[in-house]
Amino acid sequence: MNFFTAETDHSIDSPEEVFEAAITWKDKLWAWATNIDMWEMVLFSALRIILIFVLTRIFIRIIYRVIDRSLEKRQNSRLKVNPRRFVTVGELLKNITWITSNFIMVMLVLGEFGFQLAPLLAGAGVLGLAIGFGAQSLVKDVITGFFIILEDQFAVGDVIQTGSLKGTVEMIGLRSTRLVSWTGEVHIIPNGMITNVTNYSLNNAMVIVDFPFSNDKKLDESISLLKKAMLKMKEDHPNTPEMPHVLGVQSLSASEFVVRIVMECMPAAREEMERQIQTYVKQALEEAETLALPEGE
Repeated sequence: MNFFTAETDHSIDSPEEVFEAAITWKDKLWAWATNIDMWEMVLFSALRIILIFVLTRIFIRIIYRVIDRSLEKRQNSRLKVNPRRFVTVGELLKNITWITSNFIMVMLVLGEFGFQLAPLLAGAGVLGLAIGFGAQSLVKDVITGFFIILEDQFAVGDVIQTGSLKGTVEMIGLRSTRLVSWTGEVHIIPNGMITNVTNYSLNNAMVIVDFPFSNDKKLDESISLLKKAMLKMKEDHPNTPEMPHVLGVQSLSASEFVVRIVMECMPAAREEMERQIQTYVKQALEEAETLALPEGE
């Protein structure tokens, strides 16, 4: 019992010591609260942080507006366009702007709190370098896809050829592009593998069909027959962009002469137009031979 009492008395400070500690703590608190230099530094730091935040928001809004106006001009300059492509580009550019601006803002704010930025930036650089080396093909695909969309190299619905693959563009993504050939095969091509592209949809396709005639046939009659066949084709298909033009003799040999027919059409309809021209010319030749039979007899 005496031991417990002695131990208790030894662990408890005397009232005088407690009072002196309270006075000391109060003096330190008052000195901290009345430190003009410290409060000036805090005030200026707070103002700088607020200014950094406000300028970052203003900068992001300005860049967003520039992106929207640039894409709107590019979209209005092209007749055949898929709006989703420009939405994709706009959102990607806005995300890059938002991430970059806020990263810089956070670094500046941390600097105001006294953090050393050099080690943080070095660590971020090493991390980005490691990610880049580990995903080179993915980064290449994304960057190539971004520039395909940004430069408007081709759009959904365009007929293109890249390498040995030709077809209609069904989908354009940041990582891959999907083509559908005229026989129905679907080709999925990583954007990084698209090194050169032939776009058949920027201008109308030219249909060129040559028809050989024996030199025994009269030129005027042959050309007249072809013109009547093309006129009938236009009457049967009023939605055809234009009537095929019979240009005249394309080549001449000892046994035959060749007459050329041309017309413009949409790229995807080129093969169909060639078949229709050949079909109507064949029908016209058969009708002419049928009418000529009685005379021959």
